[in-house]
Amino acid sequence: MNLKVNLAGVELKNPIIAASGTFGFGKEFSKLIDINQFGAISTKGLTLKPHKGNPSPRIAEVYGGIINSIGLENPGIEHFIENELPFLKQHDIKIIANINGFTKEEFYEITKLIDDSVDLIEVNISCPNVKNGGMSFGTDPNMVYDIIKLVKKAAKVPVIAKLSPNVTSIVDIAKSAQSAGADAISLINTLRAMAIDIKTRKPHIKQIIGGLSGPCVKPIAIRMIYECFNNINIPIIGMGGIMNYKDAIEFFLAGSTCISLGTVNFINPNAILEIKNGIIKYLSDNNFTSIYELRGNIII
Repeated sequence: MNLKVNLAGVELKNPIIAASGTFGFGKEFSKLIDINQFGAISTKGLTLKPHKGNPSPRIAEVYGGIINSIGLENPGIEHFIENELPFLKQHDIKIIANINGFTKEEFYEITKLIDDSVDLIEVNISCPNVKNGGMSFGTDPNMVYDIIKLVKKAAKVPVIAKLSPNVTSIVDIAKSAQSAGADAISLINTLRAMAIDIKTRKPHIKQIIGGLSGPCVKPIAIRMIYECFNNINIPIIGMGGIMNYKDAIEFFLAGSTCISLGTVNFINPNAILEIKNGIIKYLSDNNFTSIYELRGNIII
């Protein structure tokens, strides 16, 4: 069965991506699984300088998911290029650099430093866990346009806009990204959420509010992907609570070209293998020969 997909001009051997922020730079997971099983890996979010992130506690388990407030902890772009990228390049996977800026200009500077050393760049304008930048950029269509336009000026590889679900109209934001030259979009990032410990009467997260991910957000992700698929003409990377192959199929039917696995990596490191095998069986059982025959093939 042919699982190859073309993501904005880059061929992936299969459509399954390790989502940014859930897979580090692959080293820890490589001790548990063969990371070559993925079509691509989206790196931990990278900033221009090293960033220590938010204070603990910054992860809380809730019904159907987790709330996190990591706050973009990472070693910085130069450390990534010198110390993490060589490891990833040893593997048969495409590399997506997830980049973050606290100003518009920082996105440009990071992109210049990355040059063409990765296969794609994912512009994270949707992180809900930082005070400056992040989601505040991704909820303003004009700011989305300006940042993507700026990154495209510096980029030598295709650019993906990672969008926030914390907006009134995801279609308006997606159209702004496409108008600015984005080669693809990825959605959804986490939803703003909160949980309280009734014994201490304190929030579980030090920052009070964090980002919710996991199977509880899947119906929202499916709706937003469906809406965008019918209103833009660039590829969509779908994510948000994919736990098994049935979830994955649903994302393709909604209009995704690729899918990203996030929260499930913490629960079942072997999910990549199980989901890939499940997709192959579903395609075979239903007489499909490729992902493209499945994409957007929903019967209304």
